[in-house]
Formats: sequence, structure tokens, C-alpha cells
Amino acid sequence: MAAALLALIAAPAAAQDVAIVNARLAIGDGSAPVENGTVVIRGGRVVAAGRGVATPAGIRTVDAQGKWVAAGIVAGFTRMGIVEVDGVQPTNDAGAARARFNAAIDIAPAVNPRSNSIGVNRAAGVTRAVVAPSTGQAIFAGQGAVIDLGTDSDPITKARAFQFVELGEDGARTAGGSRPAAFAEFRNALADAQDYAKGARTYGADGHLLTKLDAAALVPVVEGRQPLLVHVERASDIRAVIALRRDFPALRLVLVGANEAWLAAPEIAAARVPVLASALADLPSSFEQIAATQSNVGRLKAAGVTVGIGMINDDEARQARLETQYAGNLVALTRVPGASGLDWGAAFAAITSQPAEALGMGGEIGSLRPGRRGDVVIWDGDPLELSSAPVAVWIDGVEQPVRSRQTELRDRYSVPQEGALPKAYERR
Repeated sequence: MAAALLALIAAPAAAQDVAIVNARLAIGDGSAPVENGTVVIRGGRVVAAGRGVATPAGIRTVDAQGKWVAAGIVAGFTRMGIVEVDGVQPTNDAGAARARFNAAIDIAPAVNPRSNSIGVNRAAGVTRAVVAPSTGQAIFAGQGAVIDLGTDSDPITKARAFQFVELGEDGARTAGGSRPAAFAEFRNALADAQDYAKGARTYGADGHLLTKLDAAALVPVVEGRQPLLVHVERASDIRAVIALRRDFPALRLVLVGANEAWLAAPEIAAARVPVLASALADLPSSFEQIAATQSNVGRLKAAGVTVGIGMINDDEARQARLETQYAGNLVALTRVPGASGLDWGAAFAAITSQPAEALGMGGEIGSLRPGRRGDVVIWDGDPLELSSAPVAVWIDGVEQPVRSRQTELRDRYSVPQEGALPKAYERR
């Protein structure tokens, strides 16, 4: 009986056809909010969104009563679902310090859809997340995934969605102690991948350093079929990464972190390299971030760079929900003399469509444009205001709970009642 109940809970729910009307609609594509808007979802996909959209007959209609209705948040860089407690190794699958493999590692099988962080972030309006591994003995960490935060047992939207590599200070440390060593390891790995693509059967005969599986995993990168997310912070390192295209012209680079990117903004824009930036870092936590500024994202956007918000080294396993606050702060920066921020539409896009575009998935997730997956959130206020919270969430057209373990604990202990608590809390 218990096993049957668990199977029923884990089974995917059917997508609902629904029209949400009378909404203050935030599409997520960079446009301004639309008053008195409607969004229609059929078969788990958005079929229409905007003002004047007709409500189809015979489907469920939800009256938003003027509330904000927005595209679900796409967390641009996380380790959600693969880390529960950082210091407890059995719950941390982000990296393997002694693994024989690196680029071949695929984190998709390790994503736990019942992770506490998934429920907490879903209740905060996050519907999709970019999930990346961390490095072990080599600069290549492996292949990350894009996941949904639904309650069903299959969280993977796209497995092997990208490869992740550490350069800069972290890459230098992993490669043996210097940036030149990290770039040499990078070039050698891609050269090995090119050799593997030419002849898998003969690979290894000439003393290649990568295992066959690692070399095979890098073939889509070197051929431009898989994005390469590169963690790099210093402006000179960013320019060196862009210069790698001289030898490997097919690389689909995406910069991660990139606190000094504003110093290289014209080069990044000219190279058409997207950035998943740390939104509000303004203190030099390392030598490669001396020029960190809260105006980084605003200046990149002004230069024409596709820029979304990521959470690398910012409690990225748990706190993707902070991205709405970060985006709101970027709006506030437009009112600070001398600072560069984003208007509301651009700030909301930085946590919805722009991360999706950076990974080549803008046609699938990240906005309420027709054809995208039905990820919709109804908020009780402006999504970028700290005091606002979701009141309803749909993922792939399936309505989701907006409660989590945290809300259950809050409600349990907010008003203690005699006899309703465990022994430790009873009066003596």
C-alpha cells in the first residue's frame, strides 16, 4: 500500500489547459509589463500572452485580479539538486576530487528532485535552473543540465546541456599553480578531442592525456554543438578566453561570474559571447576581482552583451531565490547617480529569458512567448520587490505547491501550542 502511494505521488501530473486573465503580465523578454493581460496554456505550452488575447471556451480560467503574472524564474547558474549539505560528502555530488574522469562526468543522474532546495526555490517562483558540476583534478568539471523544479520524479529538462570549465584563479590552482598551465591544459584537452573526432579507434596511440570518455565528451564542445561555460573573473582572463576562438573557432563560449567583464565589454559584445554574471558583487573577494562593481551588469547590457544573472560562489546550491532581489537591486541602481543598472523589463529578463538565451534554449524556456513551456507564476506584488511572494506556480502547465519544508516548519512553530510539540518543547 505504501509503495503504491509513493508511486502515485511520483507520477507526473497531466498538463492543464488554463487561461490566466486580468493580469499585470510580465512576458520575460525584456518588454515592459502589460496591464490587463492574459496568458493561455495548452498541452503544457504557452499559446498566447498579452493584452486582448481571447480566452478559449471550455478551459479553466483563473482571474488574477490585477496581480502580477510572470514567466517563471530561470536560475542562471546553480548547483541545485546535487548538493544538500556541503560538508557532508554523501549528500554532495557537485564534484569528485579523486575521479579518473572530468569532462565525461554527467550530473543529470545525480539530481535529486526531492532536495529541500528545490522545494524552497520553487515556492519562491524559480521554475528552471542551470545546474553545473564543480571541478575535481582537472579544469573541466563535466556536463551540466537544465532542470525543472516540478514535484514529479523527472527533473531533467535537458541533460548534457553544456560543459563547464574553470579558468582564472581557480583554474590555475587546479592545473598546477598558474594561468599558463590552465590554458595549456585547456588547449591540450580540445586538441585531444579533435583527434578523437578524427578517429576514435586509434585514439590514444599517440599518448593522448585525456581518457577516451573525456575526449568524446569534449567533441561537441570543439565542434560548437554544446555551449562551454567558462568561470573567469579578471578582464585580462576574459580577453584570453575570447582569443581561444582563434584556434578553436567553433567554441560557443558563455562567461560565468565575470566580475571585471565591464572592462572588456566592447570585446565581449563584438565576440557575441553571453555572460551569466554575479549580479551585485562590488567587493574584491579575490585578486582577480579588484575591479568588481555593482554596475557590471548594467554596463554590459549597455554595451550590447546578452547578460543574465548567475549564482556562482554565492550559496548556489540553495539560494537561487535571491535572484529576484538581485534583479530588483539592479533596477534601483538606475536611481543612483553615477551607477549603471537595468530598467524593469531588462532586469526581469536577466533572470528569465537571458539565461535561457545564453544556453541556446530561449525558444524553449524563459518567457511567455508562444511555444515556450508553460512556466507561469502569479505573484502578490512586484516580483522584483523583496516583500512579494508567489501565490500560484505552474511548471509545464502543471500547477505546483507553493509550500515547502520551510513554510511547514514556520507554520508549525510560529504559534506553539501546549501538547502539539515534540517532548523537547513541552513545558516542565
